[in-house]
Amino acid sequence: MSLTSAFETSRPLSARSQNAGRFASPQWALFSWLRAGQFALAAVILLVIQYAVDSGSVKQIYLASPTQIVAAFPRLLFENNLLYHLYITLSEALLGFALALTLGVATGVAMGLFAKANTFFGPFLVAMMAIPKVTIIPLLTLYLGIGFSHKVFIVFLFGYFIFVFNTIAGIRQVDEKHLKVARAFGASRLQIVTKIILPSAVPSIMAAVRLEAAMCLVAALFAEIVASKAGLGNMLNRAVGVYDTASVFALVATITAIALVTVSLINLLEKRVFLRWKYV
Repeated sequence: MSLTSAFETSRPLSARSQNAGRFASPQWALFSWLRAGQFALAAVILLVIQYAVDSGSVKQIYLASPTQIVAAFPRLLFENNLLYHLYITLSEALLGFALALTLGVATGVAMGLFAKANTFFGPFLVAMMAIPKVTIIPLLTLYLGIGFSHKVFIVFLFGYFIFVFNTIAGIRQVDEKHLKVARAFGASRLQIVTKIILPSAVPSIMAAVRLEAAMCLVAALFAEIVASKAGLGNMLNRAVGVYDTASVFALVATITAIALVTVSLINLLEKRVFLRWKYV
């Protein structure tokens, strides 16, 4: 057997041995035990709830068993048109989030780059951010009605200010040495902004994205619960109104799953795209 063939046949064995070593490492064993413990705890909680409801220890008007919640999903899907209401809520949340992200980051960049603008407008933005958004939803309903734009604007308000101030904080964290070096090499203002300032602000912006991804969904639900014709918040309102506890918990589980998937996608996007851009 030639040296080349011997080397080629040895490579898969090396890869397999590396994978075997990784799976046998203490860190992997700890991770496996943690995951097993999490699943075991979740199973115990579900079994306790199932027993409490079936035995009558807890009335079904207050708590639904896991089997009742699972049985509620087909009814929500086929009788109550869950997918349509889900589409409405996600559309409101996504559009409001996109507007808050775009305008919030743009405002934050402008105020971070121009100190006088920050000094002048900063107190007004702080005052507006301090207003509890939930308390003005009825007032916004009076101004905008209960249509789609009403929900989008409320979602926008929930997200805009966080993006502004996180962007400003990220820009202030830029190392002054990097700016001096860039100017010494003749970099233009646009190059400094795009190559140094914005990449340095990415972690702060992404922190706001992770926070507001879930918060904007909550904002859409708040708005729909107060006044709406459709959406998951509207479905929750109707389910609570007729004491359909199983449907309420099924909708809560749906909303929770959406939030978890959204945060996971954002974390993946941050690792694959934004942090790679930061260190280019």
